[in-house]
Amino acid sequence: MKKLKNISLILLVLVLLIIGSSSIVVTNENEYSLIRQFGKVDHVVSTAGVTFKVPFVQSVDKLPKEILLYDLSSSDVITSDKKTMICDSYILWRINDPLKFAQTLNSSISNAESRLDTIVYNSTKNIISSTTQNDVISGRDGELAAAIMNNIGNTTEQYGIELLSFETKQLDLPSDNKAAVYERMISERENISATYTAEGSSEAQKIRNTTDKEVNVLLSEANKNAEILIAEGEAEYMRILSEAYADESKQDFYSFVRSLDALKASMTGDNKTVILSPDSPIAQIFYGR
Repeated sequence: MKKLKNISLILLVLVLLIIGSSSIVVTNENEYSLIRQFGKVDHVVSTAGVTFKVPFVQSVDKLPKEILLYDLSSSDVITSDKKTMICDSYILWRINDPLKFAQTLNSSISNAESRLDTIVYNSTKNIISSTTQNDVISGRDGELAAAIMNNIGNTTEQYGIELLSFETKQLDLPSDNKAAVYERMISERENISATYTAEGSSEAQKIRNTTDKEVNVLLSEANKNAEILIAEGEAEYMRILSEAYADESKQDFYSFVRSLDALKASMTGDNKTVILSPDSPIAQIFYGR
């Protein structure tokens, strides 16, 4: 009887340990604990710590709380100008409503990635199909990703998912037509450059023509003013001469000076001898006549 009592006590302790261990729920910082009762989610534990559940009646599922990365498969997309491009991208997402996630996706990460794959691919295809190839290439610095995120909007909220970011690892042309497209783009850029150069040369010529015209106007005005000043100077000179010759006391002196100037002008060459007749006006000046 004593031995049977000891065995019963040991069995009771084991049963209590099993019941106790099956009723304890440990939730870590990076996870949610979903407490299910008969397969249906009864409540969600979102804070880290130890909680309890009804053993054998309730079960627990774990869902990640941290940010998750999903690498989408490369796919072909067609632009609005009927050019094929290869898009290789990834997304960052997390579960923000674990109860809704469990109800719509059966707590399956693979189911969530499948839905996200479809949603993101459709949005990428819609945005790129309404955009030209040149705009797609120039939008790789963030504009394209923002447009795709805006197109997705709050679609993922119905699954208890928050889509944080969409990024493209590769958005390029197929290798068979990449070279031809790049050559065409280079040619287009060269044409644009030539147009800008021609417009710049035309504007430069207009500026030069305007400047030349202004310079000619200024020179014309300057020449006119110079001619006026010269004419005024000559008039003043003639007035001074006229006043000088009008004075009889000075007429003889000026006549003498002008005769000397005339004589000086006539003495050219090495021979400095001048022969004058007595009746020469110059000779008469020297004779004091």
